[in-house]
Amino acid sequence: MPFVLYLLGLAVFAQATSEFMLSGLGPDIAQDLGVSIPAAGWLTSAFALGMIVGAPAIAVLGARWPRRRTLLATLIVFLGAHVVGALTSSFTVLLTTRVLAALANAGFLAIALATATGLVRADAKGRATSVLLGGTTLACIVGVPAGAVLGRYFGWRSAFWAVAIISLPALIGILRSVPSRTTGPASVGRIGVSPRLAVMLLLGALVNGATFCSFTYLSPVLTDVTGIGVAWVPLLLALFGLGSFAGVTVAGRYADRHDDRLVLVAGGILLLGWCAFALSAAYLVPSVVLVLLQGALSFAVGSTLIAYALYAGSQHPVLAGGLATAALNVGAAAGPVLGGLAIGVSGFRGPLWVSAALVGTALLLGGSIKIAGREGPG
Repeated sequence: MPFVLYLLGLAVFAQATSEFMLSGLGPDIAQDLGVSIPAAGWLTSAFALGMIVGAPAIAVLGARWPRRRTLLATLIVFLGAHVVGALTSSFTVLLTTRVLAALANAGFLAIALATATGLVRADAKGRATSVLLGGTTLACIVGVPAGAVLGRYFGWRSAFWAVAIISLPALIGILRSVPSRTTGPASVGRIGVSPRLAVMLLLGALVNGATFCSFTYLSPVLTDVTGIGVAWVPLLLALFGLGSFAGVTVAGRYADRHDDRLVLVAGGILLLGWCAFALSAAYLVPSVVLVLLQGALSFAVGSTLIAYALYAGSQHPVLAGGLATAALNVGAAAGPVLGGLAIGVSGFRGPLWVSAALVGTALLLGGSIKIAGREGPG
């Protein structure tokens, strides 16, 4: 893999850290800026909305820009938003910077996915995708806990400064190593979206929704149902992250084989795993094992589906990258909402059952079509 892909992955790591780190910084931000904790939660909602809207929008608006220029512009906006956020004493300004950072983040990831798959052989899109999405999983393992530590000892603003600093090497790498060529047409009205690409995006959103439905509430599942002490929860969350990193890394190679059976079998095991977790959540050993296994399978299946979407949209990679980014974030936004509703109905096992239902739905849809084809949009 070209070294610049790892620099792009570093930028994705910084962006994913920014997206997730507010879960540990919200109370400090609320106290410092004089708002309620629920109001501070708007910062997370604003970021999610910006990600959903920003990916396809910037993919289309930046269609005529060279990819290097688009990557640089979006990363500079992302970096600048964090500098302003670290300096401001106004909650309104901070909220605005979160929207701008999310728009830039979404646009960057959309273009980065297209760029990454364009820098490798035509049959290596899965591995290129895994390098970028590996940055997201590493954020769960390292970035978010590190942000929480910085926030605890040096204040929440230090986490924002850290995200800005981490983004700098990627800026230099993009400037020096990404070819300056146009992105190609990306207008939805002109090229349309093939039915198979649309299905790949739907499957990716369902699997990612299942992942975040349970991951968001993993802490109360482990403490209230399994009975694990609060002090052990960060370690088990990191275990989930380690599993997800392993899943993305391994899946990158298998995705390039275009073998339906691989993703269907892994998806079937993922479905059984969520059911087993819901049934055995009261027991320590199976819960610990399933935290690791479900992290690996969730991200393996999810990243493979996104790789297949990029193959399906290979004639228009920027649009495909933008839609893939939006699909991931639709799942990430909808999953926690569905999980929260399930908790109100059936307690903390509820999100695990909802995750099983979402994966089961994806399997029913995926089993009725050819998942791993290579042809572009029709």
